[in-house]
Amino acid sequence: MESRIFYSIIAILLVSVGTVFAQESLISVQTDDNNYDEGDTILISGKVATVVGSTPVTLQLFYEGNLVDIAQITVAQDGSYSHTVIAEGPLWKKQGSYTVRVSYGEGNIAESQFDYSPKSKLVETKTDFEVDAGSSGTFDVKYTIKGGTIKNMIVDSNIFAIKIQIDAIDDGAIILELPREFIDAKKQDDKDETFIILIDGMEVSYKEPTVNSEFRTIEINFEQGDSNIDIIGTYVIPEFGSIVMIVLMVGIMITVLTTRNRFTITRF
Repeated sequence: MESRIFYSIIAILLVSVGTVFAQESLISVQTDDNNYDEGDTILISGKVATVVGSTPVTLQLFYEGNLVDIAQITVAQDGSYSHTVIAEGPLWKKQGSYTVRVSYGEGNIAESQFDYSPKSKLVETKTDFEVDAGSSGTFDVKYTIKGGTIKNMIVDSNIFAIKIQIDAIDDGAIILELPREFIDAKKQDDKDETFIILIDGMEVSYKEPTVNSEFRTIEINFEQGDSNIDIIGTYVIPEFGSIVMIVLMVGIMITVLTTRNRFTITRF
């Protein structure tokens, strides 16, 4: 009889412990990206299951056990919280994995990690690339790239584009000085038109910091793992006839409208 009582108590305890561990964490945390570079803004957010008065969330940011940042964050009535950290300063000199740890009340802890690279670790390449224009020969495009390398750059006269193949080892950006003589985007009134930029088939935004009579300089952000960038205009050497161009541009616009934009277009 006593042994039955003993085993019954053990069984109840095991069920109770299992129920405790099966419950969801009382606090969650995440960052808005998995990779950051020096100077980036890191958005840290999450939610607590039960709001306890005015108790704040305590946030600690570590690199290899060393404290990089600490903050106390107010929790909204719905249990959500958020905090931003700028990845710069004397404590942001090491490349590697950083840990975000948040705690709420007693014993409620959650963690998340992200990778970080200081500017000293991001190789920036600035040079010219000789573009193959088929029967029209070649021409040079000046470029600067950070976060990857250019593997190839060719003209595709079928879609009035320069096609660029990259090896993106990290989130980065490429700046290209496009000679109007060889590629451009124009409206019927000869005013500048927006280029169509596709990365791996999806339309993305770009910046255009410099424009003059000979060149258009464009800046395109890319993500780690991206491989193909298409810069589509209304003219590229060798040139097609105007009827073919109109038909082609209609087809391109239909394709673009059916693709999901990854970013919002930004123009200067």
